[in-house]
Amino acid sequence: MRSLSSSASRSASAARQAGAALNRASRRAVMAAAVALGSTLLMGAPAHAAPAVGQRAPDFVAVDTRGAQHKLSDFAGKYVVLEWTNPGCPFVRKHYGSGNMPATQKAATAKGVVWLAINSTERAASDYLQPAALDSWMKTQSAAPTAVLMDEDGAIGQAYGARTTPHLFIIDPKGTLVYAGGIDSIPSARPDDIKTATNYVNQALGEAFGGKPVSAASTRPYGCSIKYKT
Repeated sequence: MRSLSSSASRSASAARQAGAALNRASRRAVMAAAVALGSTLLMGAPAHAAPAVGQRAPDFVAVDTRGAQHKLSDFAGKYVVLEWTNPGCPFVRKHYGSGNMPATQKAATAKGVVWLAINSTERAASDYLQPAALDSWMKTQSAAPTAVLMDEDGAIGQAYGARTTPHLFIIDPKGTLVYAGGIDSIPSARPDDIKTATNYVNQALGEAFGGKPVSAASTRPYGCSIKYKT
């Protein structure tokens, strides 16, 4: 009886080990498939409300318009700006066509900031652009982000609570969210308003690099609603 019991115990242990190995292999296969398909993956992010300023920014992996993979945590030790964009939105066109967004990008990256533009527009939307078309549009605007990420399934946008295009977030070198909101203080689609508006992104980065707390850490984003996949 003892021999039979010992054999059963060994069989059960082997089954548990095999099951664990299968689960690990399945998780690796899912991650590889998602990256290969250009999908986004949240890394260890539980399903809860978007982070508030002062909380840790959710990690993610995404593929850019040129097929390169980017992981947020790879930029640890640097400031990172996340910019939600969609060229079909007149508010986005306001800030790109006027040169305001490209200038803000260039000012940030000149300081060593990583700038990730993100498009969470679902594929079925009328103004969705294929990666190559979005990359081409950015070039025509003289844009200067570090990379333009594709988030067609909306995983990154929903994790951050991104609501509009544009919608800006700043993450500090420790991975903490230090700014969330609009690009500036005048919520209009009129390019003429840019010259009298406060550029909240420039202001926040200037304060952060100066060792000061961000004075306007949470502002109201404005623009077009993001067309998330339903």
